[in-house]
Amino acid sequence: MSRKEVIISNVSEEHSNPIAELVQVACRFDSEIILESNNRRINAKSIMGIMAFNPSKGMSVSIVAEGEDEEEALTAMEKFLVCE
Repeated sequence: MSRKEVIISNVSEEHSNPIAELVQVACRFDSEIILESNNRRINAKSIMGIMAFNPSKGMSVSIVAEGEDEEEALTAMEKFLVCE
């Protein structure tokens, strides 16, 4: 299992449909990917979960990935959320 803390940048300025695009990034990987913040945990592959989680600028989030491609998944999710 791999974990990374990130501060979300303004993804809505960088992406036309950030919630759907974030789910698409997560779904490219076989690993389980969880986003955690303020005692909330959601599956990053669930569009309804992401909508309820409402990732927004300045929010501190832990990305947790577990599986064969967890390192690649963690990197891709981080790049999306911090708009690199």
